[in-house]
Amino acid sequence: MIRVGTGFDVHAYDASAPLRLAGIDWPGEPGLAGHSDGDAVCHAVVDALLSAAGLGDIGGLVGVDEPGTEGAASTGFVRLALAKLAEAGWAPVNVSVQVIGNSPKFSPRREAAQWAMSKLVGAPVSLAATTTDRLGFTGRGEGLAVIATALIETADPPHPRR
Repeated sequence: MIRVGTGFDVHAYDASAPLRLAGIDWPGEPGLAGHSDGDAVCHAVVDALLSAAGLGDIGGLVGVDEPGTEGAASTGFVRLALAKLAEAGWAPVNVSVQVIGNSPKFSPRREAAQWAMSKLVGAPVSLAATTTDRLGFTGRGEGLAVIATALIETADPPHPRR
């Protein structure tokens, strides 16, 4: 059995914070505001994986009131989501991620980001980026948005119906 889930996340830029996006550091780029490290790619991937399995969303997995989440690495949230998937009998097949914003310039670091996310998820993760031609908050350079789609399958396929 296979399932598909979608995740979405948005964060405003925060020039005083370092940028961590897609599990890697982006030196010299404005960071993202957030309770954790603000890694919007990881957050959208968590929501996509959990929604595919019918297991809720990142807010149900890791609340902002939980001890240890302030400033936490979002890669840990992905690991928690993957553990929850495994407990429910699901495994990721692949994840597709679209980053929407003016910065950072994604193409120079795309391969590094894909490798880091693929290693983290344990399945291929493809990353793409686009702008909104100066429309909306992303076009005005106020922040970025991320959409993720995850394909998962049962770790132990059920027997066919007879």
